Amino acid sequence: MISAIDITGEKYDLDNTTKKYVTKKIGRIDRYLPRHARKSVSAEVKLRQINADHGNKYEAEVILYLPEKTITAKDSTVNMLAAVDIVEAKLVTQLHKYKETTIPHIGHRGVLGRFKRSYAREQ
Repeated sequence: MISAIDITGEKYDLDNTTKKYVTKKIGRIDRYLPRHARKSVSAEVKLRQINADHGNKYEAEVILYLPEKTITAKDSTVNMLAAVDIVEAKLVTQLHKYKETTIPHIGHRGVLGRFKRSYAREQ
């Protein structure tokens, strides 16, 4: 669980249920992190209300500070909790790419195996 999560609301009143939901969703992202990054990761969550005169648009932005990179994801929807869900999905895909680039043995599996399979089909 990511312990260093800073949640701020800009033009949005944070209630206890929203804070719990954000810490639950963003805190569980550490399972997609490489092991070397789990201890030093911190997250900054900004929740905003856009178009406040009508009150119908919410935006969630999450910034993850990793040892070698900073990953950001942002989305806006009609519901704040839905925006947090979408941002979490975006972060997971970015973390898969981060893990492939930082860990040398992930992402390069099967290159020679693919060559062997394609060569075997030709014979």
